[in-house]
Amino acid sequence: MAESPTILVIGPRWVGDMVMAQCLFSALKQLHPNAAIDVLAPAWAAPLVKRMPEIRQQIDFPLKPGALEFTHRRRFGRLLRGRYDMAYILPGSWKSALIPFFARIPRRVGNLREMRYGLLTDIVPLPDAVKRRTAQAYFGLAQGGTFRAPRLSIDAEKQAALLDRFGLQAGKFVALMPGAEFGPAKRWPSESYAGLARDFMAKGFKIALFGSKNDRDVTTEIAALAPGVVDLAGQTRLEDAIDLIGAARLAVSNDSGLMHVAAAVGTPIVAVYGSTSPQNTPPLAERRELVWLGLSCSPCHKKVCPLGHLNCLKTLEVAQVAAAADRLLEVPATA
Repeated sequence: MAESPTILVIGPRWVGDMVMAQCLFSALKQLHPNAAIDVLAPAWAAPLVKRMPEIRQQIDFPLKPGALEFTHRRRFGRLLRGRYDMAYILPGSWKSALIPFFARIPRRVGNLREMRYGLLTDIVPLPDAVKRRTAQAYFGLAQGGTFRAPRLSIDAEKQAALLDRFGLQAGKFVALMPGAEFGPAKRWPSESYAGLARDFMAKGFKIALFGSKNDRDVTTEIAALAPGVVDLAGQTRLEDAIDLIGAARLAVSNDSGLMHVAAAVGTPIVAVYGSTSPQNTPPLAERRELVWLGLSCSPCHKKVCPLGHLNCLKTLEVAQVAAAADRLLEVPATA
């Protein structure tokens, strides 16, 4: 193996998974300090990857999510021939291993998953206990190094400009992330978030709602129930959200990509779980509170409640989440 290997990582397609992938990037840099690491990922991931010092560059993934497009993968792989010594394939699908194979990258590392014999040169065992623990599974592909939690960098100048633009003060507002791209079984109800927002505002905090344009229906509903909140859903780019969440006194989030962003920028986080388990994908933060009822029917890992009642989230009281937040707020904010 070269002293300065070039490494291609086939990245995941979700924000939270990309944040957790930094556990692998960090381990690879520990094992190969002079390595050049590139990430093949969707275009949306570029601003996130730029906040990871381990990565040299992000390469736009040229295909639609879920599409096989065998011929296009072969053509794209051939364009990469001779550029990389190693490849790490994070997604578990058969098709995700095709580009490194067609690129003839000498060492191709991944979990077996969809019977990828031949496509991979190094098959890393994936114990059942780790299958849903994404950060640990990614880290395990390195087969060495020390596990380190993700840490995203902050652009202080852009952060200051964004705070001024939206009328927020660092350390004086709470970030709420009420959306979840996965589905409604991960979303604490809007009326519950609104009740929590009113509780925070009564304590003197401003409230900022974060999310994509797909979360606008949810955040609009919360804003109507809690007048005075600042609804930023769909108004910020991913890099903006990183900087703004990094300035928050506290964040409260469903099990979502922005939950992992909050943890990675060092913001204390209250994470609310419903259909998923905090044992599998907790925010890797030094200061966190995990709120989960742990009903007999959960975790079901379904997008929509299979029993039709969503009790894992609907019966989670505002007071329980507020108490978790208070425990984090008891520690004075650092200057």
